[in-house]
Order: sequence, then structure tokens, then C-alpha cells
Amino acid sequence: MSWLNKQPTWLIVLISALALLGGWHLLVVWGEYDRFILPGPVDVGQQMKIVVADGRLLRHSLVTISEVIPGLLIGCAIAVPFGYLLAKSPLAERLISPYLIASQAIPVIAIAPLLTIWVQSTYWARVLVAILVVFFPILINIVAGLRSVPAELYDLMRSLQATRWQIFYKLEFPAALPVILAGLKVGATLSVIGALVGEFVQPKSQGLGYLLVTSRYQFKTDLVFVVLIALAVIALTMYGLVALLEKRLLRWQYLSNRTNVTRGKNGPQKMARGGS
Repeated sequence: MSWLNKQPTWLIVLISALALLGGWHLLVVWGEYDRFILPGPVDVGQQMKIVVADGRLLRHSLVTISEVIPGLLIGCAIAVPFGYLLAKSPLAERLISPYLIASQAIPVIAIAPLLTIWVQSTYWARVLVAILVVFFPILINIVAGLRSVPAELYDLMRSLQATRWQIFYKLEFPAALPVILAGLKVGATLSVIGALVGEFVQPKSQGLGYLLVTSRYQFKTDLVFVVLIALAVIALTMYGLVALLEKRLLRWQYLSNRTNVTRGKNGPQKMARGGS
């Protein structure tokens, strides 16, 4: 295990993927499952070649991505002012929080059919489902991030006669940014689920959700696995983009952590040299 810890991330991911594929293949061979029950990696790979060659996978993936990205961005844009309001106004929290919490007890799959009735556009009905899924976790992280700002820093900003906008821009937003980006990571993956639920409820011969439903009804289990892999790739890509944004916006934090690690490694050596 110590050897594995020293390896780069891409190699660890490659080893884990090969182990997963090997275990999957052995399970299919030893269990003697039929292809329509549990296809093997080879069957799924062959089916993926087919849908990639005829363009189906790319076409449906682009439709789903076109719903995921607006769902995430709009959900975040709505959650930011709501989160600021709840964090700063106890009255607003008492008025709005019970309804927000109660709304999370209602499955999105139960609300989605109503949205398809109320919203005439199939596309925007799907996007709205993604917004609903993304909104709450980002909102909670925004509230938690704003409330984590130390009171002493507020006193310092007031002593400098900072305006409300300056306090938000110079203090609250940078201090809450790590927590907000953590919520955005969760929302990035949940937006894929939201778009998929919208496609389940509002099928229109487009999207990975439609492809998943049709392949299930046709007992094409290998195609179901292909769609699931495509959804996982989209979710990982969205998560990775937010992670890159986090690394860029919080570069000072990464540099500080690296400096602390370097000092921790060099500290004992310097002490030993000083003692000798």
C-alpha cells in the first residue's frame, strides 16, 4: 500500500479501473449470466462502438449536457441571493426555511410531472427539474459559508468604515468561497441526476434519459450500461471543471498548504542539523 500511495493519481485510477473490469468479467463468467441480465465488459464495449459510430451516443449526450449546464448555473444564481438572505436575516430564515426543508421531503420524481404540465417547453421543463435538484445543496453551503466568517473580521471591517458591498466583496465572499465551491461540486453531480429525471418524465426522443428508457424496454442491457457510463463521464467532467475552478480561485490556499507541508518535511532535518 505504501508503494501505491506514492504513485500519481492517473496510475491509481487506471489500476482501480482495470481491477473493476477484471472483477466484472469474472462475475459474468463464473455466474454464467445471460447477456440481457448482466452483460460483460466486452459486450458493453462492442455496444459502445456501435452507438459511437452511428452518432447516437454523442447526439443524446449533447442534449443532456445542454440541460445540465443551464440547470447548474441557474440553480447557483438563484441559490446565492437566497443563501445571503437566509444567512443575514433571522426573520427570513424563520419564514422561508420551513418550506425549503419541507420541499426536500417531496421526491423530485413526484414534482416533475407537474412541471411538464405547467411548463410548455420540454427543454425548459427538464432544465427546471435540474435547477430544483441543484438549488438546495448549494443554498445550504452558501448559508454555512457565510455564517462561518469570524465576528472579529466584521469588527475589523467596520472599524475601517467599509460599506456593506465592501464587506461582502472583501470579506464574506472570499471567506465563504471554499464552502460554496464544495456545495457547487455536489450540485455539479446532482445536476446530471436532475436532467435525467426530467428526461424520464418528459421523453421526446432526445437525451440520455430517453435512450436509457428505450434500451430498458428493449432489454438491451448492454446499451443501458453504455448510457450509465456516459452519465458517469458527464458527472465526473462537471465535477472536474468545478474542481479546476476551485483550484484557480483558491490558489492561495493550495500554495499555503504546500508551504506548510514543505516546512513540515524540512523542519525535522533542520532541527537535526542544528542539534549536531
